[in-house]
Amino acid sequence: MRRLIATLLASAFALGVHAADFRVRVDGGHGRLPQSSSFHGFGCTGANRAPAVRWSQAPAGTRSYALTVYDPDAPTGSGWWHWVVVNLPVSSTALPAGGRLPAGALAVRNDYGQAAWGGPCPPEGDAPHRYVFTVYALDVPALELPDGASPALAGFMIHGHTLGKAQATLTYGR
Repeated sequence: MRRLIATLLASAFALGVHAADFRVRVDGGHGRLPQSSSFHGFGCTGANRAPAVRWSQAPAGTRSYALTVYDPDAPTGSGWWHWVVVNLPVSSTALPAGGRLPAGALAVRNDYGQAAWGGPCPPEGDAPHRYVFTVYALDVPALELPDGASPALAGFMIHGHTLGKAQATLTYGR
């Protein structure tokens, strides 16, 4: 019995250490999203160009990835979903600037109502908002989401299959 408990604890520790190595990097200048990433509309004049996102050292057993970009500072009472991508193949380790998705990946409708990157556009005069980029390592090759799924439903499905996650937070203000 002691041997079984020791083996289980060692396995859990090894998985935890490996998951802790999971990293994500988002292109931006000194922790700030560039103006070119800003939304074009709602008074913002950016190019609405997604920054490049790279990840590495996913936990063992990863079969696909999901990516979310969330602004917890948006004045909505519930934040703002800027980008939700699921079914990123396990062979992928990056998304290029501009947000082109690999075959099989699916963009979920963001809070702008678009199934694509929706750049930052905080209210003028607000303190810079935080944009939390999270890459999730999932234990399934694909999530089964209905057409028109909301970010909340995608999040529910993502959290039910997460082996590990890596986060980077950038800011943007105007």
